[in-house]
Amino acid sequence: MPVAVGLLGIAFFSTMDAVMKGLSIAIGAYNAMLWRVIIGVPLTGLLYAASSAWGRLARPSRAAMRLHVVRGIVSAFMAVAFFWGLVRMPLVEAIALSFIAPLIALYLAALLLGERIGRRAILASVLGFAGMLLILAAKAGGPPEQRDWAAVLAILGSALLYAYNIVLMRQQAQVADPLEVAFFQNLTVAIVLGLVAPLLAVVPPATLLPGLLAAALLASASLLLLAWAYRRAEAQRLVPVEYSALIWAALYGALFFDEQVQLATIAGAALIVSGCLIAARTQREPVSAAEAAL
Repeated sequence: MPVAVGLLGIAFFSTMDAVMKGLSIAIGAYNAMLWRVIIGVPLTGLLYAASSAWGRLARPSRAAMRLHVVRGIVSAFMAVAFFWGLVRMPLVEAIALSFIAPLIALYLAALLLGERIGRRAILASVLGFAGMLLILAAKAGGPPEQRDWAAVLAILGSALLYAYNIVLMRQQAQVADPLEVAFFQNLTVAIVLGLVAPLLAVVPPATLLPGLLAAALLASASLLLLAWAYRRAEAQRLVPVEYSALIWAALYGALFFDEQVQLATIAGAALIVSGCLIAARTQREPVSAAEAAL
C-alpha cells in the first residue's frame, strides 16, 4: 500500500510539474511558485485547522517544527531552480536529470536515518539509474544547439536539494501528520519566497488563476499522499517510485508542449517501471496501531 500511494503521489506531482511549466513560461518560475504556495496555504490550512478542531492533531512538537522549517527552506530553492530549468528544456529530459536525486537519497537515508540498504532496493535503483543513463545518452547525441547548460546545472542543483528533501520527508513523516506536513510546507515556502516579493513579485493575470489553483491542489494532494507513504515505509522502498515520474513527463511533454519522445525514452521508462515493481515486492515493515489509525 505505501508503494501504491507513493505512485499516486508522484502522478499528482508530475501533473503539477506540467501545469507549473506552462505557468513558469507565462510569468516566470519564481512567480509561478510564489502564487502557487500562496494559494496552497489557505487550502491546506483549512484542512489542518478542521482536523485539529476534531481532536485528531496535536500541536507540532519542537522537533517537527524544526523539520518543517528546514524542509520548507530546502524546497523553496529546490522548486525555483527546477522550474527555471524546466522552462528551458523538455519535461522528460529535466525529469531524467533529476533522477540522480533518488539515487543519492537512497544512500543518504542509510547515512542519516540508519536504514539498511537491501538487495532489492539496490537492484531497483540500479535499474532506474540505468534507464536514466539510457535517456541521457540519447540527449548527448543530439544537436549542440539544443543543450542549455545553464538549465542542466539548475536541474542538477535542484536534484541535489531534492535528495536531501526525500530524507527530510521520511524524518518529517515520523513526527508529523500528513495534514500538518502539507500546511507547514506551503507556509514555510511562502515565507521564504515572500522575502524577495517586493523585488520580484508580479500579480498574475486572471486567466492564469485556474492554472495556479490546479497547481496548488495537485501539489497539496501529492504532499499528503507522499507524507502518508513515507510514514509507513522506509525511504529505500519508496525511492524507486520516484522514477515513475518519467512516464508522466514523456506523456505530458508530448501532449501539451509538442516534445518528441524518443525510442530511448521508452526503453528507459521500461527499466524504471521494472525498478518500481521490484521495490513494490519488498516485504512491508510492520505498522503500529497508532500509525494505522491516521
